[in-house]
Amino acid sequence: MTQKLAEALRQVRGVKGLSLREVEKATGISNPYLSQLENGKAENPSPHVLFKLAAFYEVPYEALMEAAGYLARPPAVAGEPKRPGAIQAALLSAELTADEQGKVAEFIQFLRSQRRPR
Repeated sequence: MTQKLAEALRQVRGVKGLSLREVEKATGISNPYLSQLENGKAENPSPHVLFKLAAFYEVPYEALMEAAGYLARPPAVAGEPKRPGAIQAALLSAELTADEQGKVAEFIQFLRSQRRPR
């Protein structure tokens, strides 16, 4: 399993404000296994597990499959909207207040200002 999946799962759960126990209760996936997934210690999670997590977190199944290395992201096609990754989808479904959305936008502007010129 890639670290990309571990990071995505940790961040999505964080955006949703959930504990591992809450995810375990809702999905039936054991707390220790969820922890291993988020720490990059579980190898080759089954597509079934990824499907359960995608459904529960309300993120595209394909995004988790890509992060796990099962699918390759197709090349971008001009004129088509970019498909959101798991983290972007989680943010879109996070039901942020207007104040929280403003703070997220400010933080994104700050992060962009810290980029080094290319």
